[in-house]
Amino acid sequence: MGKTGDRLSILGYGCMRFPKKKGKIDVERTERQIIQAIDQGVNYFDTAWIYHGGRSESILGDVLAKGYRDKVFIATKLPLYKLHSIDDMNSILDSQLKKLRTGCIDYYLLHALSDMGGWERLKGLGVQEFAENARKEGKIRWFGFSFHGDKEDFKSILDDYPWDFCQIQYNYIDESFQAGREGLEYAASKGIGVVIMEPLRGGSLVGRMPREIQ
Repeated sequence: MGKTGDRLSILGYGCMRFPKKKGKIDVERTERQIIQAIDQGVNYFDTAWIYHGGRSESILGDVLAKGYRDKVFIATKLPLYKLHSIDDMNSILDSQLKKLRTGCIDYYLLHALSDMGGWERLKGLGVQEFAENARKEGKIRWFGFSFHGDKEDFKSILDDYPWDFCQIQYNYIDESFQAGREGLEYAASKGIGVVIMEPLRGGSLVGRMPREIQ
């Protein structure tokens, strides 16, 4: 993908919506789904600090620790709302490594970056130094951000740092939403790999065709 050189599966596995039973995560069913996905060739697993109230990373880590870690790329995200210093960044990353039961996170993202103001705040906290140190220490391989904002801010953020990759929302309804197709093409022109979030809008684009498409 992009400058990383990694060969990712066309479809990834998002860990924000694990199956539930009686209102709680169905851990056994989740494990079966993850293993089945790996067996079918899926090798990119996307989670985050906040997913499922903080349990998503731990559940994924427990499954992958059963002999599957070397078969996949793990992506998780740094929660921006919890950051007040570079010490916060280091503490959260170390916690995520423990929950995921791995020594290195392949794809590490700033979660839900939305504008240049947010990026400038993070730079002031030392996020660039944090990322480079984490990479040198072998705790992360690639550094990027997930984005929720307009395309002009997206381009400005891309231009301001040598990102390895990024993540945007994109599907056949959302071609002009947020960064959209224009942002996708801009990232590609810079050699920056793009991971797509909500390609099926959480499953709503599967089955009954949305009214917008009809």
